[in-house]
Amino acid sequence: MKAAIATLLLALGASTAMAQMSPVGLWRNVDDKTGEVKAEIRIADSGGALAGRIEKTLGKDSKPDATCDECTDDRKGKPMVGLDIIRGGKKAEGKDVWEGGRILDPENGKEYRASFTPIDGGQKLEVRGYLGPFWRTQTWTRAN
Repeated sequence: MKAAIATLLLALGASTAMAQMSPVGLWRNVDDKTGEVKAEIRIADSGGALAGRIEKTLGKDSKPDATCDECTDDRKGKPMVGLDIIRGGKKAEGKDVWEGGRILDPENGKEYRASFTPIDGGQKLEVRGYLGPFWRTQTWTRAN
């Protein structure tokens, strides 16, 4: 019986560690220029692809009723809280990176190709947005 319980606990611990090495979860993003935490973003697995939305805005200048005025697609005029900013992205075979998705910068309304790579044991997420040959990388931290 003790061996069965120990095996179960080890299996649960391993599955928790594996879940941590995924973009799925709640993340805090940080402004590149000021270092200020801007928002909490919830990333979920939606049929094998990533889906992410702003769960809470945290910036000192954030307004609870703010909308995505710069968006040019179906998100135009939608509230920032609840806004879908990540669409798509699947795990690359044999790698801990999710590629092929898109990420929206609601401040300028631009959408970028994106990749998502868990680092530091899954406690941080390297988010890279691409526009042509140029890219920008942010490091998000897992919210507890």
